[in-house]
Amino acid sequence: MHKGKRATTFIVLLVLIMVGWMSLGEINRSSAAQVNGTSEYKELQLFTDVLSIIKKSYVEPVNMKKLLYGAINGMLSSLDPHSSFMPPEVFKEMKIDTSGEFGGLGIEITIRDGVLTIVAPIEGTPASKAGLKAGDQIFKIENRLTKNMNIMDAVKMMRGPAGSKIAITVMRNSFAKPKEFTLTREIIKIKSVKFKTLEDGYGYVRIVQFQERTAVELHHALDTLRAQNGGHLKGLVLDLRNNPGGLLEQAVKVCDTFLDHGLIVYTDGREEGSKMRFSAHQAGTEPGYPMVVLINGGSASASEIVSGALQDQERAVIMGTQSFGKGSVQTIIPLGDGSGLRLTTARYYTPNGTSIQAKGITPNIVVPQVEVVKVENGNQLKESDLKNHFSTPAPEKIKGTVTTPSSQSPQKFKLDKATRHDYQLMRALDLLKGWQVFKELKLPKAA
Repeated sequence: MHKGKRATTFIVLLVLIMVGWMSLGEINRSSAAQVNGTSEYKELQLFTDVLSIIKKSYVEPVNMKKLLYGAINGMLSSLDPHSSFMPPEVFKEMKIDTSGEFGGLGIEITIRDGVLTIVAPIEGTPASKAGLKAGDQIFKIENRLTKNMNIMDAVKMMRGPAGSKIAITVMRNSFAKPKEFTLTREIIKIKSVKFKTLEDGYGYVRIVQFQERTAVELHHALDTLRAQNGGHLKGLVLDLRNNPGGLLEQAVKVCDTFLDHGLIVYTDGREEGSKMRFSAHQAGTEPGYPMVVLINGGSASASEIVSGALQDQERAVIMGTQSFGKGSVQTIIPLGDGSGLRLTTARYYTPNGTSIQAKGITPNIVVPQVEVVKVENGNQLKESDLKNHFSTPAPEKIKGTVTTPSSQSPQKFKLDKATRHDYQLMRALDLLKGWQVFKELKLPKAA
C-alpha cells in the first residue's frame, strides 16, 4: 500500500476507534443520547472523508501535522474569540508572558465583531509609546490584511527580535481613514505594580497586568507607602486602567488584600471542575481606608474581577469609564506534542451574581478622560484693577492682634506634572480628599 494511503487509513481508523469507544460509553445512557452519539459518528465520518480526499487528491503533497493543526484552528475559531490553539513555539511564549518578560510590542488583542481589536496597550511598551489605544482596530499587520486572521496568528506576526520594525495599520473613531504606525520591537519586561505617594497621606498603586508576583509586589507597595506616610494612609487610588487582565489567582489575592470576608468571585461552567468560588479571609487585610478604583475601556478580565468585587462589597468607589466586558475564564491545556489549547470553560460572576460578559463594569462615578488645559485670566477685571482700591493690612499691623507661626507643617509630597495632567486621577484624589474633609467636619446630626 502507498505510504500516504497507509497514513490516511491509520488516522481514519484511529478516529473511528475513538468514536466507537465514545459510543460504547453511551450504551447505558438514554436513547436520546444514543441518537446524539450516532449523529456525532456521522459528522466525524465526514471529517475523515475530507481528510482522506485532501491527502489523496490535493495538487501538492500535504504535511499531515500542518493539516491537523489547521483543522484544530478551524474548530476553535468557530467557538469564541478567546479559545485558540497554540503550536509548541506559541505555547512556550504564552508561558513566558505570565512571568512578565517577552519579546514584542506590548499589546493585548482580541477579536470584536470579527475585527482584530486592541484591548489595551501595556504601559511603557512600544505600543504605548507609539500612541496605540484601547479599542483601536488593527486592519493590517505589515502588508497582510487581518480579516479572518485568528489571534494566535496575529501574535506570531507581531512577535520578533528586539530592534526590528513592524508596521501596523489601525482605525480609530477619531480617524478619517486608517493610519499606519511603525513600531520597534523590544524585549518587554513588565513590572506588574507601580506606586507613589500623591500628596501627604494619599497613596497611588497601579497594577499594569496580573502576573505571578502581582500580589507580592502589591503588598510591598502598600508597606512602602505606609512607611512614607507616618505608618498609615488617609486614602488610596488603585489604578486598573488599560490593564488587560492576567492570572485569576492573582486577581483573587489582590481582592483578598482589601476585603476581610465575603465572596470575591465565582465561576460556572459545564464541568464540575469549572464551578469555583473564591472568598476573602481576615488575615492580612489592609486597614479600611477610603479607596477609589480607576477603570476604563482597556480594563479587562482580571481587572474586572477586582473592580467588580470591590464595588459589590462596597469597599471602594469605582471611577472612570465602562470596562471592556470580558467575563469568561480560559483554561490552558497542554497537549502531547508541546502545543497547547486555550479553551473557554466558564463564565465568572461578581459577588452579586452579575456577569459582565460583553457588558463591562459600570463605574459608580463616570469620569471620561479629558485633556487638562490651563486657561489664563487674560483681560478679566479683578478688584486690584479698580481705581482707589484699598489693601488689607498685614496681620501684625492690626492693633491688638498677635501673630503666631503657622501650626501646619509644609507638605512633604507634592503632585508631579504627569499626575496634574491626568484628569481622572485628579478627580479620584479630589474624592478622597473630600471624603477626609467631610469626616473632619462637625456636621449637625440628622433628626
